[in-house]
Amino acid sequence: MLHRVAMALVLLLYAVGGAAQADSIQTLRLIFAGDIMGHESQVKSAYIAKEQRYDYTPCFAYVAPILRQADLAIGNLELTLPGQPPYTGYPMFRSPDALAPALRQAGFNLLLTANNHSNDAGPNGVISTLNTLENEGFYHTGTFRNAEERAAFYPLLVYKNNFKIAWLNYTYDTNGIPTKAPVLVNEIDETLIAEDMAVARALQPDFIIVVMHWGDEYQLTENKKQRVLAAKLADWGADLIIGAHPHVVQPIRTVAALLPDSTEKLIPVAYSLGNFISGQVKPHTDGGILLTVALEKNRTTGQTNVGQPRYIPVWRWRQRHTDGRQTYRVVAIAPFETDASSIGMNTTDHAAMLRYARAVRQNLADSQATEHPVDWLMPTPNAANY
Repeated sequence: MLHRVAMALVLLLYAVGGAAQADSIQTLRLIFAGDIMGHESQVKSAYIAKEQRYDYTPCFAYVAPILRQADLAIGNLELTLPGQPPYTGYPMFRSPDALAPALRQAGFNLLLTANNHSNDAGPNGVISTLNTLENEGFYHTGTFRNAEERAAFYPLLVYKNNFKIAWLNYTYDTNGIPTKAPVLVNEIDETLIAEDMAVARALQPDFIIVVMHWGDEYQLTENKKQRVLAAKLADWGADLIIGAHPHVVQPIRTVAALLPDSTEKLIPVAYSLGNFISGQVKPHTDGGILLTVALEKNRTTGQTNVGQPRYIPVWRWRQRHTDGRQTYRVVAIAPFETDASSIGMNTTDHAAMLRYARAVRQNLADSQATEHPVDWLMPTPNAANY
């Protein structure tokens, strides 16, 4: 009898100890999306003529359930929100403000704004974009109303789930359009970035994430400049590096960072996530990937670890209606790979989606990331609901 009681106490203490250990681990789930574009065809498709307004909500219906599972969903906003017409696509991206609430409703929390189109609507466009994002409750970084704002709020610190995350964002250029005072756009300047990274380290965050607008458009492999700069970012303290701009998916790799104690740490680098949504028709631009990353923090020791990145292929579907209208939609491929009839996708479009899926998986075959089994994340929706 005493033996059984003792064993019960041991099992109870083991269970309590295991629960306490589990409770000491805090998790932060991140999802990164690629380029959020605003081509003229997208602007036209979002317009509801009889109501004289724009609505982008349908664009994200088939991916929102995934984005909303994240603690933070992050996207690259490669356009401006000037607040008034004219609304235009390439080469000067000026989209209606209605895009912002649709992205927020879809699940996005943080948008990066430093890119080669940051100045497409001039300095007032930079300011208007930031005003609109803040009105919708977004975190944002990369562009600033003035130097004082940058000094006060950069690097961006985001507090979530007992994590303190530092975010930095830079672009290779602004398409030759000069940034006019007082606004600022973060451009790639290694001296500046090294200084900013030193500030980020001094803030003692749990994790430092750098998002770079870089690389060669439409190239399926990163270039030497990207690799060299990624290595420097890792040495300067980046824990994760995410790339944008090429409009196609590029490999996910690791770079070795040299730590102060002369040991090495492997830093994940996603060189380009491709397009999240766009009107582009060049090969491989009709989709991209969502990158999922889980951070784990030991609340006792304060140590933060990053899990292996995983990716979710997404496809841009131009759904054509019988009345001639079309709706641009982002579709998470896996849940509809076998059958997409439940969302009204015809066989021609389904075949195109499968071709894109094969191509992006082949390109990532030797990647440092594996595909996320997303089918259980998202129940198959009924087309009638959208």
